[in-house]
Amino acid sequence: MSMKRAYSFFFYFLSFAAVAFLMPNFILYYQGLGFSGIQIGILAGMAPLITMVGAPFWTGLADAKRIHKLIMSLVMLMTVLLACIFPLVNGLAPVVLLIGLYAFFTSPLLSMADSATMTMLAGAKEIYGRIRLGGTIGFGLAAILAGIVLQSYGIQWAFWGFAILMFLAFIVSLKFTYETRVAGESIKWDLRWVLADRRWLFFLILAFFGGLALTTINSYLFPYMEELGFSKTTMGIALTITTLSELPILFFSNRLIKRFGAYGLFLLGVTITGMRLLLYAIFNTTAGILIFQLLNGMTFPLMWVAGVSYADQKAPPGMKSTAQGLFGAMLIGIGSATGGFLGGIMLGSMGGRWMYLILGSLVLVCVGLITLVERAKHADPARDEI
Repeated sequence: MSMKRAYSFFFYFLSFAAVAFLMPNFILYYQGLGFSGIQIGILAGMAPLITMVGAPFWTGLADAKRIHKLIMSLVMLMTVLLACIFPLVNGLAPVVLLIGLYAFFTSPLLSMADSATMTMLAGAKEIYGRIRLGGTIGFGLAAILAGIVLQSYGIQWAFWGFAILMFLAFIVSLKFTYETRVAGESIKWDLRWVLADRRWLFFLILAFFGGLALTTINSYLFPYMEELGFSKTTMGIALTITTLSELPILFFSNRLIKRFGAYGLFLLGVTITGMRLLLYAIFNTTAGILIFQLLNGMTFPLMWVAGVSYADQKAPPGMKSTAQGLFGAMLIGIGSATGGFLGGIMLGSMGGRWMYLILGSLVLVCVGLITLVERAKHADPARDEI
């Protein structure tokens, strides 16, 4: 592995390890402060909405001013600082402020890392999935370590562990290189491609519905399993299967992209995600849920690798980070926020089975309509990458 590839691999390893310390424990932190269910819901829903705005803002600014390293360093150091402040506050107002700032500064991290990685891979961009595998490995190992540390030393170590690992990731990120814009190019002129390219618009719509579906899995699968009477042990097994299922997909993603094309593979990932929701609803036994957890590798990892590759291909010169930011804003921003909002309402009012049936059907209808429109215009979504 060349040094440039190693930098990206270890950045993903460290940054996802940091996430494993903090993200699963935010709700426990809120509960420990005595916040109500409504207050927790508001706090949980803030981050995706802010990501929707923050990711395009930071990535667009980086491309427009050609200050990628400066912005990456700024947002990472601010993220570390904010994480260190969380254990020191306990009121709702300061926590809301911190969450808002945290979401705003973390919003471009993955998009900018992906942009740098694709630039450094140069002629070997098809192996992005193998580099991104570092994140899955880091998350899996750190999740075990975090459980031991937090049980022994308290919830505050969710933040301090995150800060330490993210600071190490910041040091690695200093070695990143980014594509640069040609001096004198206009960002307003370049942004016209967002509306002018029909396939790019379809891609962003699919990213929205993909993010919606993924959030109903990530946020509401365990409540659904609890509704069905499953044990905590079964939930732990389900999470383990989820993590392991990503490994082969990420490792062989280059072959999948070569076979289906980036757009076609992304479309396949969204389709399988919609089907996964329906399968949860129809086969809601212990064996059924655990078996369909194996599909996780064909959902988020497939969508992310294919989406990053497609955004890199479609972006005009000098706008690679902007394209990644738009993709991230739709998938883990507005799509995620909408899925969290609708899923919470539907889970409480009609139960998890109907939530998955309705939202799974909605995703598949979207995929079907886009496919029909593309075929009507004689488009080939699996191969048309230009």
